Amino acid sequence: MMHQNTKAFRMRSSTRIPHPTVVSLLCAKDEQGSSLVEFALIFLVMMAMFLGIIDFCRAAYSYHFVSEAAREATRWAAVNGSTCSGDNSCNGTAPMNSGPASATDIQTYVTNLTPSGIDSTKITTTPTWPVLANGPTVCSTTANAPGCTVKVEVSYTFGFIFPLVYKAFSSTGTITLSSSSEMIIVH
Repeated sequence: MMHQNTKAFRMRSSTRIPHPTVVSLLCAKDEQGSSLVEFALIFLVMMAMFLGIIDFCRAAYSYHFVSEAAREATRWAAVNGSTCSGDNSCNGTAPMNSGPASATDIQTYVTNLTPSGIDSTKITTTPTWPVLANGPTVCSTTANAPGCTVKVEVSYTFGFIFPLVYKAFSSTGTITLSSSSEMIIVH
């Protein structure tokens, strides 16, 4: 009887337990494809975020131009008022105009400010000389007289490049960025 127990013991001991590195290699063979799938999913999410960041940086750059152009054009119109030709300060030397600023002159000024990366055909400049209730009476007859107000609104139609971004914000892929500025004409 003792002999049978020894044989049973030998049979049990002959079934070997694999070494831990062998076990990990066997498991790794089962998971080889899952790391590729995980990488692909993470890659798609990271690329969407990266492309979104690029588009939003372009939009911020465009909006910075729009707001700066509105301020600069308003200032330019404020120093090129109706009396600037009387004292020869509007003599046509840069950046002065060759006379009082008109709406076309202001639009040209904004177009000339356009940096690279901005499509000048998508810029709309709207200068106005609003008559304020408490403003000088001359403003009702001479729009760009000293003491009157000049207002310049600059709009830019910005187009997103990447479809994942623009589909989230508009169906056409464009948004209108606009800024306005007002100043009192000083000259």
